[in-house]
Amino acid sequence: MIKATSIYKCYDNLEVLKDVNLHIKKGEVIAIVGPSGSGKTTLLQILGTLDKPSNPEKHTLEINGMSLNKISDKELSKFRNQNIGFIFQFHQLLPEFTALENVCIPAFIAKKNKNEVENKALELLERLGLSDRIHHKPNALSGGEQQRVAVARAMINDPAVIFADEPSGNLDSNAAKRLHELFLELREELGQTFVIVTHNKDLAQMADRTLIMKDGYLLNEK
Repeated sequence: MIKATSIYKCYDNLEVLKDVNLHIKKGEVIAIVGPSGSGKTTLLQILGTLDKPSNPEKHTLEINGMSLNKISDKELSKFRNQNIGFIFQFHQLLPEFTALENVCIPAFIAKKNKNEVENKALELLERLGLSDRIHHKPNALSGGEQQRVAVARAMINDPAVIFADEPSGNLDSNAAKRLHELFLELREELGQTFVIVTHNKDLAQMADRTLIMKDGYLLNEK
């Protein structure tokens, strides 16, 4: 599903990622852990094509069988929209839109049929226990509800992989537990692949594999 080799990232003289290599299989739930400043979020952004390595000619990145090294920015943007979902610590929902409208946005960007998109969004929101919240705007939702809307938005285009950056970092323990269980349910039911940066030990323990980052290196798994 994901193959990355020789990933380096530098900001001026600061090396943030140092020769990172990894291989993630379809349907895996992967947790990336490590201290603050170890490079976790930078790696997630590069894997998710939101950022680029500092060694463009020497690294490789392949997602769902597609090599992403040499495609144009326009092609990369289209690939990202169609194949990758994102969940962030702070849900990043647009405050002026309802839950239903927020979920639909990535599919509208992909120019999919409006009725089909809305029907699928309704199905996702119902599946995630939000059928009575579809017309609520983000400020009328709890933190856990906001994150479940963000999960539905990440799934609307049937992505090959969902990248999540501290998805439960802003939730209380009960809401975090429900969100973690939801990830595993989606993997079991849909074969969804998740790559999750987290400081939450419970979530890391629930993952299939835990990858450890320290000082820009991806260390042994546990």
